[in-house]
Amino acid sequence: MRLAELSERSGVSTATIKYYLREGLLPPGRRVSATTAEYGEEHLRRLRLVRAIVQVGKVPVATAREVLAHVDDDSLGRTIRLGAALWALPHGPEPDPSDPAAVDAVREVERLLGMLGWSGARELGALSPVYRSLVVAVATLRRLGYPWDAELMAPYARLMHEAARRDLDFVETHPTEVEKAEVVVAATILFQPVMEALHRLAQEEESHRRYGFE
Repeated sequence: MRLAELSERSGVSTATIKYYLREGLLPPGRRVSATTAEYGEEHLRRLRLVRAIVQVGKVPVATAREVLAHVDDDSLGRTIRLGAALWALPHGPEPDPSDPAAVDAVREVERLLGMLGWSGARELGALSPVYRSLVVAVATLRRLGYPWDAELMAPYARLMHEAARRDLDFVETHPTEVEKAEVVVAATILFQPVMEALHRLAQEEESHRRYGFE
């Protein structure tokens, strides 16, 4: 398809598509003349992903470029490829190693991973920004007087593991490594609000079952 058709099918203006091409967020099309290129379904799919990252996820263009570079890196194994793409997305504040609450949080997170037998997560440890985000969250709770520990977190973690299995079952329905990585990035940005909303709806439902609408 030509640029005009790509624009029409995606709902993205030609000016914006050209900008994404210049910024390296969208791979160049197949050149058919000095001034014309053709684009395929993979460009349409990538364009939709770029819009999700930049517009919905509010991710800066430079960060989006880094995420997509990992998505396209054929030299990486699947686990590293998916992890690198997700790690490049923005994350929260870093834990303060001098904060006693953070030290306690690290201990509880490590104890949790041991209880669950999550050897992969434990091996990555503080290399993972997700691990560090969990430490910050647990440390904040502990400072507020909510002593979240491994025992309290374990049932939630097991529920999340089941969700993760379902996530990867869905990822594996996509045929290529690039598409698998793309769907992981898209799901991280777009599916997290769904999970959060379902959690809150479930809380509302359980509250109603226990206490009614009093």
